[in-house]
Formats: sequence, C-alpha cells, structure tokens
Amino acid sequence: MPPIFSGVFVSQVLGSTSGRVILLGIFVCLLGIAVAGLAGIYKERAMSPEQQRATIKEFDLRKGLLVATLSGVMSGCFAYGLAAGNPIKSLTLQHGTPTLWQGLPGLVVVLIGGFTTNFLWCLGLNIRNQSGYQYFSPTARKTAVPYDETIVETAIDAPSRELVEHIPGSIRNAPQSVPMLANYLLCMLAGTTWYFQFFFYTMGETQLGRFGFSSWTLHMASITIFSTIWGLGLKEWKGAGAPAMRLLSLALLLLVGSTMIVGYGNYLALRH
Repeated sequence: MPPIFSGVFVSQVLGSTSGRVILLGIFVCLLGIAVAGLAGIYKERAMSPEQQRATIKEFDLRKGLLVATLSGVMSGCFAYGLAAGNPIKSLTLQHGTPTLWQGLPGLVVVLIGGFTTNFLWCLGLNIRNQSGYQYFSPTARKTAVPYDETIVETAIDAPSRELVEHIPGSIRNAPQSVPMLANYLLCMLAGTTWYFQFFFYTMGETQLGRFGFSSWTLHMASITIFSTIWGLGLKEWKGAGAPAMRLLSLALLLLVGSTMIVGYGNYLALRH
C-alpha cells in the first residue's frame, strides 16, 4: 500500500505544521478549480442563444458530466500509477541513477498504457472513417456534390457556408495540397511538449520528500492556471461579462495562492 494511504502517514501529516499548511494549499486549489467552473457557467449565461448554439454545437450535459468525471478519476489513477512505481525508483537508485532522474523509468511503464489505448482508438477511427491514407497522402480527398444542385441565393445574399455547399462538385472535388512535413513536425512538437509536463513533474517530485503527494495538486493547478491564461490571450473569454471575469480572476488568484501555500508548506518541512 502506498504510504499516503497509511494511518501513520496521515497522522504525521496532520500532526505537523508543514503538513497542515500543505493540506490547506490543496483545499485552496480545489476551491480555485470550483470557482473557475462557476466562472464558465456565468460566461455561458452571458452569451446569446445564437452564440451558445455556435459554441456548443454538440451540447450533451449527461455525456459532458460523464466524460468530466471519468477524466478526473483517470487523472487520479495516473497519479496512483506513478506512486505504485516507487519500487522502480528504488531499483534505479540502486543502479546509480541520480535522484533527480529516478522517476523517469517509471513513466515508461505508466505511459505504455496510455499509448496502447490511444493507438487502438485511433486505429479504430482510421478504419471506420477510411482515413488511414491521410498519414501518407500529400492531397486531401473531397466529396463530390451533384452538378444539378440548385443555388437558392445569390453570392451577395447567401451565407459563406451555403456558398461553399453549393459550389459545383467538379470544383469542390479538386485535389487540395496538404503540408505533410509541417503537419508531422507540429505533431512531434505537440507530443514532445506534452511529454515534458511529466518529465519535469517527476523531477520536481523528487525534491518534495515525504510530501510528494502534493506534487499532483501543484501539477493540476498549474495546468488550470496556464490554460486559463492561454484562453484569455486567445480571446476565448471575450464578451463573458463582468461577473464571469471577476470569478475568473478570483479563481486564478486562488490557484496561484494554492501553489504558494503548498510551496511554503514544503519549505517548512525542509527546515525541520
């Protein structure tokens, strides 16, 4: 059993000032995430029905809640998998691996599961959608439209989507060049950047000692902070309204504060 679930460990954490400070930071982080979700609700309320339909074309509350819950549980399972890989860390240390790099071999085992799931899912989609050719073809296939399709509006009056839909099939079916090299380079960049989060995460976790359990909270808080800032930069919150922006600001403040509180708790632990 990982030490985080043992009664001795819990009593040690609650019995020390540093442990209580870290648990406070975790609670503040959860509160910040809840406030961020509330800000999203206020954002949706400020949007017009037309904007909501354009933004959420496939809205399904039940499916959304199910996916969000499953994602949260699976995220926790990922953290549990890393904790269960502690014996691998011990083996790496016995063979002379520096402490800073001890968590990297465990990532190989944990990420194999994610790779297998994604590989099989993508393979199934390629077969179902007959899209496997896209990995190798420098041109994109088009679906032809009947020649005798009637155009009901003029080029001035018709919306851009209807204009595209009413273009003759001979034109729409023309081969379209695909930047294969750029696409592959961007995919490799995305994959490398995604992996770096765990690369640096395992390095930081080694410096937290017996309070390493707080590392996943810091990781999740950082993801929420930077994804929200990125969304602000891309104008995703434009027109959200003053209440939503106030809640979003409060959420960011709480999340940043939680990282500082957890960091201070670990600082207290190192002093003792």
